[in-house]
Amino acid sequence: MARLADYFVVIGYDLDKRVEGEGQGCILQRFPEKDWEDSPFPQGIELFCQPSGWQVVPEQQPASFFVAVLTDINSDRHYCACFTFWECLDNPQVTGCRKADGSRADEADEEADVVQPARVFAPKSLVLVSQLDYTEVFRNCLGLIYTVHVDDLSVPLETVIGNLLTCVIPLAGGSQTDESAVCSLDRVVPGVACLQPGQEEKAKSLRTITLGAGDRQVIQTPISDSLPVSGCSVAQLFRQLGIVNVLYLFCAALTEHKILFLSSSYQRLTDACRGLLAIMFPLKYSFTYVPILPGKLLEVLSTPTPFIIGVNSFFRSETQELLDVIIADLDGGTVTIPECVHISLLPEPLLQQTQTALSMVLDPELEVADQAFPPQSTQPSALKIQDKEIRAVFLWLFARLFQGYRWCLHIIRIHPEPVIRFHKAAFLGQRALMEDDFLMKVLDGMAFAAFVSERGPPYRTTDLFDDLVANQVERIRQEESCPHKVLNHVKELAEQLFKNENPYPAVAMHKVQRPSDSSLNPTQNQKPFPVLDEVSVQLFIDHAAAKLKTAPPVVKAEVKSMVPSGPPLGDTVDRNGCVMANSARRLEVVRNCISYIFENKMLEAKKLMPAVLRALKGRGARLCFTQELNQHVLQNRAVLDDQQFDYIVRMMNCTLQDCSHMDEHGVAAALLPLVTAFCRKLGAGITQFAYSCVQEHTVWTNMQFWEAMFYSDVQNHIRALYLETEDGEQHSISQQQQDGSGSRKDISALELASEQSRLWPTFGKEMQAELVQKEESTVFSQAIHYANRMSYLLLPLDTSKNRLLKSSGLGDVESVSNSYVTNSIAGSMAESYDTESGFEDAESSDVANSVVRFINRFVDKVCNESGVTNEHLKALHIMIPDIVQMHIETLDAVHRESKRLPPIQKPKLLRPTLLPGEELMMDGMRVHLVPDGRDEATGLMGGPALLPAEGAIFLTTYRLIFKGTPTDPLVGEQVVTRSFPIASLTKEKKISVTAIDQYVQEGLQLRSCTFQLIKIAFDEEVESDLVEVFRKHLHKLRYPQHVHGTFAFTVGQCGKLVVEHKTKDKNQSLKTLSRNLVKTAKRTIVRQNVSRKKYSPPTWENRSSLQSELDEDEISVSEEVDHSVLTLSSTIRSSDRQTMSNVVERACCRDYQRLGLGTLSNSLTRSKSEPFRISTVNRMYSICRSYPGLLIVPQTIPDSTIQRISRCYRQNRFPVVCWRNSRTKAVLLRSAGLHAKGVVGFFKSPNTPTAVPSQADSTSLEQEKYLQAIIGSMPSYSESSGRNTLSGFSSAHMSTSDSADKLRQPKIGMLMKQVMGVKEEVPGTFSRGGRWGSIRLTGSGALRLSAYNPDVGPRLAGFESPQPNGGPSEPLFLRQQKAFLYIIGDKSQLKGGKQDAFQQWEVVPIEVCDVRQVKNSFKKLIKACMPSSVTADGFLRCVEESEWMSLLHRVLQVSVLVVELLDTGSSAMVSLEDGWDVTTQVVSLVQLLSDPYYRTFDGFRLLVEKEWLSFGHRFSHRGAQTLASQSSGFTPVFLQFLDCVHQIHLQFPMEFEFSQYYLKFLAYHYVSNRFRTFLLDSDYERIELGVLFEEKGERKSPLVCKSVWDYIDRLNKKAPVFYNYMFSPEDEEVLRPYTFISNLKLWDFYTEETLSEAPSYDWELRGRQERAEEVADKPDTSAPVTQRRIVWPCYDNLSKVMPDAISKLLQDLQSLEAELGQTAERWKDTWDKIKMTQRTDAKPESKPSFSSSLLMASNLSHQRRSQGVCLQESAVGPSLNLGLDCEGGATSTPVPGRTSTSTLYSQFQSTESENRSFEGILYKRGSILKPWRPRWFVLDKTKHQLRYYNTRQDKECRGFIDLAEVEAVTSGSPMVTSPKITEKAYFDLKTTKRVFCFCAQDAASAQQWMDSIQSCLSDA
Repeated sequence: MARLADYFVVIGYDLDKRVEGEGQGCILQRFPEKDWEDSPFPQGIELFCQPSGWQVVPEQQPASFFVAVLTDINSDRHYCACFTFWECLDNPQVTGCRKADGSRADEADEEADVVQPARVFAPKSLVLVSQLDYTEVFRNCLGLIYTVHVDDLSVPLETVIGNLLTCVIPLAGGSQTDESAVCSLDRVVPGVACLQPGQEEKAKSLRTITLGAGDRQVIQTPISDSLPVSGCSVAQLFRQLGIVNVLYLFCAALTEHKILFLSSSYQRLTDACRGLLAIMFPLKYSFTYVPILPGKLLEVLSTPTPFIIGVNSFFRSETQELLDVIIADLDGGTVTIPECVHISLLPEPLLQQTQTALSMVLDPELEVADQAFPPQSTQPSALKIQDKEIRAVFLWLFARLFQGYRWCLHIIRIHPEPVIRFHKAAFLGQRALMEDDFLMKVLDGMAFAAFVSERGPPYRTTDLFDDLVANQVERIRQEESCPHKVLNHVKELAEQLFKNENPYPAVAMHKVQRPSDSSLNPTQNQKPFPVLDEVSVQLFIDHAAAKLKTAPPVVKAEVKSMVPSGPPLGDTVDRNGCVMANSARRLEVVRNCISYIFENKMLEAKKLMPAVLRALKGRGARLCFTQELNQHVLQNRAVLDDQQFDYIVRMMNCTLQDCSHMDEHGVAAALLPLVTAFCRKLGAGITQFAYSCVQEHTVWTNMQFWEAMFYSDVQNHIRALYLETEDGEQHSISQQQQDGSGSRKDISALELASEQSRLWPTFGKEMQAELVQKEESTVFSQAIHYANRMSYLLLPLDTSKNRLLKSSGLGDVESVSNSYVTNSIAGSMAESYDTESGFEDAESSDVANSVVRFINRFVDKVCNESGVTNEHLKALHIMIPDIVQMHIETLDAVHRESKRLPPIQKPKLLRPTLLPGEELMMDGMRVHLVPDGRDEATGLMGGPALLPAEGAIFLTTYRLIFKGTPTDPLVGEQVVTRSFPIASLTKEKKISVTAIDQYVQEGLQLRSCTFQLIKIAFDEEVESDLVEVFRKHLHKLRYPQHVHGTFAFTVGQCGKLVVEHKTKDKNQSLKTLSRNLVKTAKRTIVRQNVSRKKYSPPTWENRSSLQSELDEDEISVSEEVDHSVLTLSSTIRSSDRQTMSNVVERACCRDYQRLGLGTLSNSLTRSKSEPFRISTVNRMYSICRSYPGLLIVPQTIPDSTIQRISRCYRQNRFPVVCWRNSRTKAVLLRSAGLHAKGVVGFFKSPNTPTAVPSQADSTSLEQEKYLQAIIGSMPSYSESSGRNTLSGFSSAHMSTSDSADKLRQPKIGMLMKQVMGVKEEVPGTFSRGGRWGSIRLTGSGALRLSAYNPDVGPRLAGFESPQPNGGPSEPLFLRQQKAFLYIIGDKSQLKGGKQDAFQQWEVVPIEVCDVRQVKNSFKKLIKACMPSSVTADGFLRCVEESEWMSLLHRVLQVSVLVVELLDTGSSAMVSLEDGWDVTTQVVSLVQLLSDPYYRTFDGFRLLVEKEWLSFGHRFSHRGAQTLASQSSGFTPVFLQFLDCVHQIHLQFPMEFEFSQYYLKFLAYHYVSNRFRTFLLDSDYERIELGVLFEEKGERKSPLVCKSVWDYIDRLNKKAPVFYNYMFSPEDEEVLRPYTFISNLKLWDFYTEETLSEAPSYDWELRGRQERAEEVADKPDTSAPVTQRRIVWPCYDNLSKVMPDAISKLLQDLQSLEAELGQTAERWKDTWDKIKMTQRTDAKPESKPSFSSSLLMASNLSHQRRSQGVCLQESAVGPSLNLGLDCEGGATSTPVPGRTSTSTLYSQFQSTESENRSFEGILYKRGSILKPWRPRWFVLDKTKHQLRYYNTRQDKECRGFIDLAEVEAVTSGSPMVTSPKITEKAYFDLKTTKRVFCFCAQDAASAQQWMDSIQSCLSDA
């Protein structure tokens, strides 16, 4: 029984505590005055009566009613029913003014303008506080009290309130049995509450109450108090918010988010909160729950914990800034979810099915809306019924979510109280919902924890949910796909829910008075609510209390029963579980393999092993594996020999490898007893168990796993305990039950527990104590057992290695174990470091301590939960360190013995091929190459599984190399190689890897900027300190202290890391020059005394002339020599002048001469009219360190001006000319951006008044003069005005701009807009060729430049714009011209700059990509092309997100704009950033696009040397080549340029002499540090180190090529790898590539890989590898050899295996020549000859046919012209004629027509007339003083002749010696004119007529010739 109301309170407006119009409430009276013991009076109740604040109003308001809910400290809810009405009172402000003294009156006068009403209305609240939620009853009772007061009824108020407070009702149906107690109130106060006649039988659920004012109410208590009572609140909530919104709120509440309801109605807020809680049943909300929150407590909303709160809409604005709160607006019907909140929704298909069911309940008409004859009765149910139907849908949903949950309960104690734990991992695993976010969060939530503790006990009262989840699962499963059957089930459930709330819906005897209408709308003043007599009310309460004491106690006869468990989970889930197609076959394989192992059939087992390891990826196979092993343990076959043990351990590791740390399928749990059972004997009394080999798995370090295992085992033991007692003592329950249940062994632990709980009260005290003690001992013994087990799996075999701590395992306890663990194991790691030394103390105690701490935490937790006594717990804590120590001692012996085992047969380590000069730094360490995120090599995309591979990692002075073989036996004979130069390493990261096979400990992941990724796991034989040594060495080699430490310098120097240069240098004079140059550069500014003597290096024409001529030549220098600058001869001695000519060469003077920019001719002959000169102002690198020594500047600018100008530019990189257009004579300049202060001065408006010309002004004038001089150099400018004025400006342009320029004008405009970032429509149609496509322009304003500055580039577009300084606009004809000079500048640098007044130059502001952007983009690109693990995002998405392509697009776009400007006759100056990154890219690309020379080998080399090396791109800094630049990171600016060239190459494949491979070669070697070419940051640094010109002097050393260009030249002579066969340039063609991202392709350099060999850019390795392969292949000649070859894309080098047609033919030609013993001709000569013959042959043909051209094989989108070599149909079929028959020159007989390739062989086939016994080349001496000639000699036994021919191909015999005349063959001796060959190569042939002198190629062949001739003679 429970009181209907605990307290009655009257709360009024507090007149004394008014603060600035904001009032307060105060409690006027409360009954009873004393608190009830079981229900203290809630504090702060006055705030909740007026949640919006206590305020007086000028007009009376209608009475209001709502129920607020308060929660006390014990989480009990108190329902406060507030009935508020308004009472009239005198305005306190007015009355206050009257009573106050003078000073108060003054204040009133100030406020007199606001008219205050004389009477106001204040609120008064009658409040009922109850623990029951009967809203309607409370409304009626409080309404009655108000009616009695207002209508002056004859009943005293005290009586009514007394009766109300003494009313007692049952909590739930069936709890009230004693009828006298029900009517007990009748005897206290007659007529208060009595049963109506004939209603006694309904007393169990009905309660009629009357308060003694002629009223009568029936209270229907619910049948089951566990089901919530909702009224209509749920249906109301769905009507207000809709299905989807409520489902969002439902999921949010279950996953513990914050929910806030808004409404202007308080009662609706309460109802909505009640409705949301009702649909969460059977879960109970356990966080903050405040349906009505007062305005004064709004700060509660910023609490960090979840909540459900309601707030009046009046406070909406104050809820706006809540970032993590879901706001549901009940009035507006919206739910707002903030961006940062992610709500996990129900798993599909549950979500969809729930929505469908709800829709059928709420809107039944939807289904028949389209029917022609809709049925009549499709109205939704009444609101009360609909409410229950919705709740039934949610009940059905929970039954599906939680089905089978009881099978995952572990009962760990039965007596005195059941203790139950839920096995979450098993539940999720069996439901196959491990990945489901929603269910994971729900099971981790507090609501579910409360659900388990409430519903877990097996013996209790059951309710509707228990029945549903146990008995109706099968029905739900069958009906879930049929919505109508679901609806019928829902309606059945709804009926039960309705019946629970309304047991007797027919009984309705409500009789409650309402106030009369006149009193509701009073005209006269009503009297205030009276003060009640407390004594009389207290009397009522005391009477009732005394009556209850004398009444007999109410026995709550709960019907307890065993809770049914329902069907087990396994059956329900099998069909959802991922069943493999041939799972039965796989299980068979696993079983067979295990039986083979135990039968010792090792060969059979070995064959099955790979299949078994693959099968063990599946859950079924893993469980099957554990069951099979279990059977063998039971047969006592646990002691194995070495090989059996090895196989079993491998399979265990593989099984555990795919288990998650949760072990949701119980595989690790099943293996746990097995790993402590299987063992092998190592020696006398020493046994190694399997657990020491399977420790490398995260599951062992997961606290939750151990808890679940422990509880599972405890449950089994407790069950066994009670089964024993029952069997032993025959302590049976009831005989019938025993008969019915059959065997006792089948009873589950929960059933046993239920039985025991039922019997508990019948046991005696001793019996109870004994059971408790037995259970406690069972738990205690299990705790000891688990302490042992955990030490087995946590202590590594080699306890000196702290293995588990290093892997993530124990360190992550906190994150994994769901916050059960108080402090993470990381603490133990911190303590294991010696504080002073900072080194890890590698004693075993570290491991011991951390393991002890881990086990202690486990023991504390499980023992506290299972009720182990404190004494036992202390004993455990004492035991654990001993257990661990004992185990460590055992392990030491095992470890010692295991080392003595014969090693497992591992693959032999393969040695890598090294380059000449490359040396091993560390010998190979055995590792596994692990697969990364690329699928090609793993076999997932088809093909063999090349990875994982087992081999070794080698560290050399140059490279990092992995070489090994795949672990997959199918491809075990292949060799897998991955390598990259150490200098290209960008990131090294430690990882931990678990491999299938053995126990691999730690790993490394190494990324390289040559797009290689080596992910390795070290084998267990590799000591961890060795790994550290390896990493240190790697780091030292990657970041040497100085550039001298790089491989390019240390090559061949005995592997010292940093080499001291103490040896005498070969190039001593060079070093002197270097030192002098540097010293002088530092002294330049100080020294003033200058000698007049000038020095100049020789010109190119007479470079080789004698020394005396040197002094007469002179570099072209300006006439006005500035004497303050040093001339060359002041520092350079005559012996060093040769080197100075190197400076000239390095400065690319050849190129400048070619372009007509400057000359090196004698000054007397130099024309004064030359616009530019080569200036030596920077020859000492004193003006700009990063510029070359010789620069091109305007003729008219003296060197002194240059010095001043340079200061305005960043890094002193002032504008210099680097290229000139031969047609338009426009020039291209480069410089850095201006210093910030220079910008303002430079673009200063001409009319700015300045009093005194400052330094800055004069500098800016000089800058203008400099630019003017450049403009003056242009012919278009000088032609137009002899006096360099602007009078002829327009006419000159009119005359010079040809029609093509006019056509191109709009194109430039559009380009400008794109470059400057103006939004532009994409050009319409494209046509291909050397020219631009046509452009469609829409509207007249399509080219308006409006994005950045209206004055920028307006003339390009040809539209009007006002003057910059606001003057009148100029005549139209002037403005339509383009400027003479465009300055491409950085937008951020040029803000606020003014344009040149005369519009001779113009600034184009663009946004350039920052170096940081390039760096970040490259990092993302590397990760996209070489992902370290499989990513969810696709490859293309990752490439796009890297933004690499858009950076290329930007650079290309700017370059194309500059090309266009130069081509139309305007000069351009690129002036971006520091002038060495983007500037270099743009300038190089412009020259490449504009000048065909740079698209040849020589030209491209020159371009890179000039623009990148001489002009100081910071290769060392950007490539992070030394320790100093390590922090700056790798920035691939040069790679970006090469990629741009690659994009252009793709679009114009016939314009480049070099191939794509050439670009890849440079991309690889510019970071490899194999050559010195790309080291250091500028020529100045190279001279300082003396490395700039040494290459020339030391070329003879065959070992090392110091320059990449020399290396390329050598290679190019040998093989056509770099040559582009499509090279067929058009004269003077300017290339204009498309630059849109859609036109760009990802470079295959980033993605291709060749695992069969290292990257193919080190050619010496290729030759050596091939030779090694040939040697290896030779012995196998007996076996038949197939001609077929399988080519694997990521394994083979495709260009090598499948070369293009021309390379193939050249290779064949070479091999034929070798066979015939001819001297091989160079490929280039062959190729040029063929091209020539093709050209002559192609002339007579009328038109070249495209179909027959070589381009058939190419994938070009456009073919512009026929190519040299043709394929032609002939009688023999299509063949490629390479014109080999023409090779013999004049002597060869021309073959008529074009013969097929077969004729090549016909001439060598033997005929009867000719038999060749022996042949080859011999040198034959001619007549006196004539040289020795090589001839082709043939020894013919048949004809008895020695014939000779001119060449091997020659068919015409040049002469013969008859062997019949030969007298003797003797050894000869060399003569003066003979070839320089060893003495033994000579022999003489003496005939009867004369002596012939011969010389063979070497001694051996001479001997062969002599023997052959001798045998011929003897045969004769």
